[in-house]
Amino acid sequence: MASFENKLKDVIIKLHEIEALKFGMFKMKVGIESPVYVDLRSVISYPEILENIADLMWEFAALRNIECDQLCGVPYAALPIAALMSSRSKIPMVMRRKEAKKYGTKKLIEGKFNPGDNCVIVEDVVTSGSSVLETVVDLHSEGLNVTSVLVVVDREQGGSHNLSEKGVAMNSLCTLSKILQVLKEAGQINQDVVDSVRKYIAASQIHPDGTFLTPQPRTENVNPSRLTLPFTARADQAVNPVAAKLLKVMVSKQSNLCVAADVTSASRLISLAESAGPYVCLFKTHIDIVEDFSPQLIQDLLAAAQKHNFLLMEDRKFADIGHTVSLQYSQGIHKISSWADLVTVHPIPGEGVITGLKSAVTNLHRGCFLVVEMSSAGNLASPNYVASSMEISKKHPDFVAGIVCQTSGTVQNPGLLQLTPGVSLDCQNDGHLGQQYNSPEDIVMSRGADIAVVGRGIIQATDPAQAAQEYRAKLWAAYEKRVSSVKNV
Repeated sequence: MASFENKLKDVIIKLHEIEALKFGMFKMKVGIESPVYVDLRSVISYPEILENIADLMWEFAALRNIECDQLCGVPYAALPIAALMSSRSKIPMVMRRKEAKKYGTKKLIEGKFNPGDNCVIVEDVVTSGSSVLETVVDLHSEGLNVTSVLVVVDREQGGSHNLSEKGVAMNSLCTLSKILQVLKEAGQINQDVVDSVRKYIAASQIHPDGTFLTPQPRTENVNPSRLTLPFTARADQAVNPVAAKLLKVMVSKQSNLCVAADVTSASRLISLAESAGPYVCLFKTHIDIVEDFSPQLIQDLLAAAQKHNFLLMEDRKFADIGHTVSLQYSQGIHKISSWADLVTVHPIPGEGVITGLKSAVTNLHRGCFLVVEMSSAGNLASPNYVASSMEISKKHPDFVAGIVCQTSGTVQNPGLLQLTPGVSLDCQNDGHLGQQYNSPEDIVMSRGADIAVVGRGIIQATDPAQAAQEYRAKLWAAYEKRVSSVKNV
């Protein structure tokens, strides 16, 4: 019997022959050019190769002493591989849908299993590990345990590290480096190709959200107009009047800084508005945590906003049916609609949450930011949720001023603003509370923020005014660098 190593080499060469492994220049989903493309979907047309891959994967799992109660293939290319592995090993398989059915059982995970079963994920190719992490979240939600993933090809671009940080061990049948070695020894590729791919791997390490450890030149997959157009030009393209006003404030103050004023006393809130106010474009409140709230506080906030030329955002994160949010917005002790230029909204209830809010402010210039991604570790915002949320924003351009998100490609319309939380000068996380931080340059250049949110970095500073001034300078410098340096490629 041929050795495991020889069988693996034979499969790699055959994958190259059927063009499942390609070398050249290929535009990737994340928006850059890659000298190598791995597409195992075509393997279903070659049953013998498919069987060999499945057999190698199961043999590899045995060598690694990987045991489980269930297998789960990641859609779509890994599904036939996982199915063959299940058939060979007699281990049951579950299947994760890309999105839940809108009829019948409406299940996201199909198959028979018991809560607490240990499940091993099977994937064809891993780059950043994002697809695997999405699958882990869905399996966990059904009570399955996931600690390992079996992968045919590891592109060596950060996936193993990203998965390890989430407690998932990645076991790869082969890496890009191994593929290069085998094909070079077989005379299938030359040294120039090897060097090109190795250079690409080293320079293109990727976070789970698709952003790079070091900024990369992007193609038109990310609309360059939002990233390169100056705020002055974008103000003319904003449909929502508050978005247009905010962009003009940003230009006049040379500030793309929002302070998260999460304080619990009225005096502290006004003190922060006065000290940080000259340096911010947006002042974000959680008015419901102020223990000594009174109507006078609102008058003082409005006076500070007018004095220092900033807008007010109440971070209410509305997330209920339309009638309820209209009352939460306009009634009660806080009467948010009467003073907040902007509010935040979770689109999880659907389009009705927007129409409900709009119904409460028919005669006022108001707007909202849809929260489609969050900066907290382990948040549950999936790509499908983000895409559906963006569709809602397109239906209400008169009220949606912007998007709260973490990824530069999410907001493409230059008339919308991207608000991104989680910026700090020291870029550390806050431990058990789960907040993850980025540097001012990273938040603007790599993550695409138009406005960055700073909370504790300012409100816990010895001198909040000085801290706000420093954050404003660094964030604005990053914006100017982005506008001048990002080019179409």
